[in-house]
Amino acid sequence: MSILKQITVLITTIFIGMIVEAKNAETATLGAGCFWCVEAVFDQLKGVESVQSGYSGGDIKNPAYKEVCTGRTGHAEVVQITFNPELITFEEILEVFWTVHDPTSLNRQGADVGTQYRSAIFYHSEKQKEVANEYIKQLHYDKVFDKPIVTEVVPFEAFYPAEDYHNDYYERNGDQPYCRMVIRPKVNKFKKQFKDKLKK
Repeated sequence: MSILKQITVLITTIFIGMIVEAKNAETATLGAGCFWCVEAVFDQLKGVESVQSGYSGGDIKNPAYKEVCTGRTGHAEVVQITFNPELITFEEILEVFWTVHDPTSLNRQGADVGTQYRSAIFYHSEKQKEVANEYIKQLHYDKVFDKPIVTEVVPFEAFYPAEDYHNDYYERNGDQPYCRMVIRPKVNKFKKQFKDKLKK
């Protein structure tokens, strides 16, 4: 087989693999406070193919970060997660979700206050809705939290990607004060608790 033919076969194999992977991929859209923090966590999970910071849940199309920060757009800061269900399930995604933020805090995560920081699951299917609601019932039953869970479970309608500078924010700005004092402790706690689920 000629080198050119070998290259062609290789490219075709990769392309077909990408199609299969994309076909099998699922999407989760979650609000859990500042998307810088949430992205930094989920991006490290085995089976997660991509994590995109953005906005969801509001009425305004293509909102800007400054608009969302006013709390008047109805949008929440979210991450849209593309994952391979053969490597990580939606239940496992939610397990991390419940762990890396406080789902009993209404419109607030730490010092970040406003409806844009609300706890929310924007479900993409009836199955995701069922899983989320059953999980919440079980958490209540097991008394995992001292206060009631206030997480919204609402249908996904639209996702608007955040401005480019928000993507991989922690990775690119790890020495900034907010990253050092807020994101890093959260990421370190996550790594310790879910070390068997991390990408190599």
